Amino acid sequence: MSRRKSILFPGVLFCLFIICHSLTTASAAPAPSTQVAYPEKIFANGKAQHFTYKTDDGVAIRYFIIKSSDGVIRAAFDACDVCWQENKGYTQKGDFMVCNNCGRKFPSTRVNEVQGGCNPAPLTRKTENGNVIIQVADIIKGKGYFDFRGGKR
Repeated sequence: MSRRKSILFPGVLFCLFIICHSLTTASAAPAPSTQVAYPEKIFANGKAQHFTYKTDDGVAIRYFIIKSSDGVIRAAFDACDVCWQENKGYTQKGDFMVCNNCGRKFPSTRVNEVQGGCNPAPLTRKTENGNVIIQVADIIKGKGYFDFRGGKR
């Protein structure tokens, strides 16, 4: 009987180790993503695609990505330095992004190139391996355009 216990005891310890290890591994929270990526091909038609990133404290940051008429993929926040408080963003009309508040038009080739005024606020992006990649930290930099909890940014 003591030989049986000596064989059984290490086996029981091993099973307990495996169970405890799998429980701690399964309950580990996934690391937050540091970037968002979109397949480049979804912008091939030249139509602006609008996206929203929700922050941990509930602020919805809106931005758009467009392949401009010169073939460059560009990104900008769906807000500007002048009209952001109206929270209306931009709509695409042909080769222009149009402010839904004041009606000013901006050629797609100038998105992410010109900043200030009513121009769509630029958002840093890169294209790599067939994807458009935006760092979450860069998206969060635009939070002030969409955080209305304090009334002013």
